[in-house]
Amino acid sequence: MLTAFGRAFTTPELRKKLLFTIFVMTLFRLGSHIPTPGVSYVAVQECRPAAGQANQLLGLANLFSGGALLQLSIFALGIMPYITASIIVQLLTVVIPRFETLKKEGQTGQAKLTQYTRYLTIGLAVLQSSTFVTFARNPAQLFPGSNCEQILVDDGFVTVAIMVLTMTAGTGLIMWMGELITERGVGNGMSLLIFTSIAAGFPSSLWAIKQRDGRWDTFILVILMGLALIAVVVFVEQCQRRIPVQYAKRMVGRRMYGGTTTYIPLKVNQANVIPIIFAASLLAIPGLVVQFYQGRPEVPVWVEWIQAHLVRGDHPWYMAIYVLLIVFFTFFYVSISFNPQDVADNMKKYGGFIPGIRAGRPTAQYLSYVLNRITVVGALYLAIVSLIPLVALVLIDANQNFPFGGTSLLIIVGVGLETVKQIESRLKQHHYEGFLR
Repeated sequence: MLTAFGRAFTTPELRKKLLFTIFVMTLFRLGSHIPTPGVSYVAVQECRPAAGQANQLLGLANLFSGGALLQLSIFALGIMPYITASIIVQLLTVVIPRFETLKKEGQTGQAKLTQYTRYLTIGLAVLQSSTFVTFARNPAQLFPGSNCEQILVDDGFVTVAIMVLTMTAGTGLIMWMGELITERGVGNGMSLLIFTSIAAGFPSSLWAIKQRDGRWDTFILVILMGLALIAVVVFVEQCQRRIPVQYAKRMVGRRMYGGTTTYIPLKVNQANVIPIIFAASLLAIPGLVVQFYQGRPEVPVWVEWIQAHLVRGDHPWYMAIYVLLIVFFTFFYVSISFNPQDVADNMKKYGGFIPGIRAGRPTAQYLSYVLNRITVVGALYLAIVSLIPLVALVLIDANQNFPFGGTSLLIIVGVGLETVKQIESRLKQHHYEGFLR
């Protein structure tokens, strides 16, 4: 594998793409440390170490921004608005007929959907930056447990407007950088930027565990467990159920077509990391409700119950609801991303059939049966992986951004595998040995 890396850098075309990708990723990380105009960098650095655990929504957004969110940098929003916009557009393809038509038009329709995603990303960036600046005017909401009173140099209208404009422009710049990596780099630009953000927080998260516990044996044990979890996640992410498909021979003019055998690959984790993002976002709502009632002389009983059961990640009620939401969103997302009826119709149109299964409706029923069984395993797998940071919170008092588990581990492994495959395919074009043997 190391030899293959060396050959990748000795290939002029691939070396140019790799160096360009590394350069853009470096600029992305550099922008994550440049403070937004109007923010007191010294005050922010004093508040962060004294703060307690942030709520789930801010913790998730800070994870995707590589820690830039709680530093109030120009890239504070990170790639989160683009992720949200992409998910919304993908869901709307099922609801809005116009979007569904564009999705079926191929490359032209996909280009229009991408343009809609860009517009929605900018709109969400304005909304999220305005909300975040509102939080920044009250530092206790961003840094719970700290005694910070002011982190903004000035909270006037002009300063707030400049902050919102700067963060929105930062999101647009990140989106452009991701597209540059896709076009001129090794591909998967947005995914690689997310990978960079999460990987940048690994060393600090691991060292925080060492400082909190003060023991080297716990630190080494966490690393060994992390390596074992990575191996398991790589294995599951590569697992597929391959349904064989046979195409009948047919004459088109004077030529014979068909007669080949292929398969439909159904991944165990068909929904990827999206169910965990949805579940974490919904479970952040109770924390926002509790913050709304903070400081009031009388707090309703139901708010006290929410604060006791649904705000702390180590509570059994929180874990149970978290798992149920992940299972629900896994089935929901798989149902809208893979349509067995469309697959069966396309197979029938081109003369394909599953051996032993009649074409048409029986094929769709068979695909639904297999997909539901695989989705059960995939949902349980996502639930177990997502619970790892919460269990770590109980055992070693780690925070919700525990590096080996949940969203971070799935994204790191998934993007890493996809990038290796991209580089391998480019190496094979130059008749070199790839990464995977």
